[in-house]
Amino acid sequence: MMKGLGGLGDMTKMMKAAKDMQDRMQKMQEDLGKVTVTGESGAGLVKASCTAKGELTALDIDPSIFQPSEKEVVEDLILAAIKDAQRRAQDRMQSEMGRITQELGLPAGMTFPF
Repeated sequence: MMKGLGGLGDMTKMMKAAKDMQDRMQKMQEDLGKVTVTGESGAGLVKASCTAKGELTALDIDPSIFQPSEKEVVEDLILAAIKDAQRRAQDRMQSEMGRITQELGLPAGMTFPF
């Protein structure tokens, strides 16, 4: 295929692989925007849902915790549920990134600038 051009054949192959990787990363980002993860706190009394990209989409609070004297507890439970959902979103994104790098034959743990 590109005989006589030295390393240009390898460069073309590398450029194609980079373009393929970029396309797959873009598709993954779109897909992660459609995946919902749910975090919870207080044994499920507060649930927060977000996309796998970390965008908060829903908050579900059991009405039994609405006691004026428990305001700080409720606030803490809400924050804990949101943080749990965001952590799960990050875990999902890392899992997808690992799957793509493995499929492309790249070293484990390799990070991308995009």
